Amino acid sequence: MQVCPYLESCFEILGRRWNGLIIHYLSNCPHFMSQFSQMKRDLNDITPRSLSLKLTELSEFGLVEKKVTEGTPVAITYHLTEKGQQLAIALKPVHEWAVKYIELGEGKK
Repeated sequence: MQVCPYLESCFEILGRRWNGLIIHYLSNCPHFMSQFSQMKRDLNDITPRSLSLKLTELSEFGLVEKKVTEGTPVAITYHLTEKGQQLAIALKPVHEWAVKYIELGEGKK
């Protein structure tokens, strides 16, 4: 039996640290959008450098889009694309499974 190349490619994206959590996070934001500083604050264990690299990576996969709004100061937001939103929907059953079956240790949220 051969592994499905589509599923293998999907896990290549989701298997990388932070990618799934960033997608999940943005899927729960109003309009599937957040500013970098807000994400950094809410995803407290990620470094700014890692967050920046992951957002670039997710952009390259076509899941996240960066929007720059000119002004003082410049506003930079990130939002899920349609493709990213559909992946977030597909992750909902995984989230439900995790809530039901995963026990979080002390210090975990």
